[in-house]
Order: sequence, then C-alpha cells, then structure tokens
Amino acid sequence: MASLKEYHRKRNFKSTPEPAGDEKRDSKRSGKAKKRSLCVQKHLASSLHYDFRLEHNGVLLSWAVPKGPSLNPKDKRLAMHVEDHPLDYGSFEGVIPEGYGAGIVMLWDRGGWNPEPGFEDVDAAMKKGELKFTLAA
Repeated sequence: MASLKEYHRKRNFKSTPEPAGDEKRDSKRSGKAKKRSLCVQKHLASSLHYDFRLEHNGVLLSWAVPKGPSLNPKDKRLAMHVEDHPLDYGSFEGVIPEGYGAGIVMLWDRGGWNPEPGFEDVDAAMKKGELKFTLAA
C-alpha cells in the first residue's frame, strides 16, 4: 500500500529541501491524472546511482538503480525498491544535506507510464514482485 510514512520517518524537513508531500492532496491529484508520471533522477550520494520513480496511488513508487540506465534492452540492471516518495519529488532538484540520502539530486528524465495488460492491478503486481509496463514520452 502506498504511503509516505517511511519517507517522513527518514527525513528532517527542517534541514532538507526535499518536499514533504501531501498524501491526501496527491492521492486526489493522481486519481484524476490521465497519464501516470515517471521520473528518473541522477543522485550523487555516497555513490552515484539513479532513482527511478513511477506514480501510483498518490505517491512515487521508487527504486535505486546503481549502474544507471542502458539503451541496450538486453542489459540487465539491479533496481532496489526503496520507500515511496511524494509526487512533488518528481520535479525536485537540489542538494540534500548530511544525513539520509545526502548529496546532489538532478532531474534526468520525465515521462509517463502505463501498466501492460494483465498488470493493471499495480498493487497486486508489486506484491507478487513482477510489474510490467510501457514508458510514454
């Protein structure tokens, strides 16, 4: 189930420029959207990685991708599921101070996505550990 509880637990919003988000507002906004958003952020933290985020149920489902994206569809990439992020994070760029996730965050790409047939129930697909989707510009 989508929630920002873990995201909020890990951050001190008095010292970080990261958006806190508003689950109730974002859930309404996300439900009205015709296209689900996605973003990729380049994150220079303790090690360089990319954060891949898919909009679902008012949050951004998020994965850290250590080796970054590849244009070769045969390349495999490890993607570690991390805590959900607020929708506002989809346009966030900045420097996160010392503490959890410290480092530079740059917006690398944005677009949309749709679940493939048979994967429309995103929550069930996530629980099963297999979500197939198509990216959209």
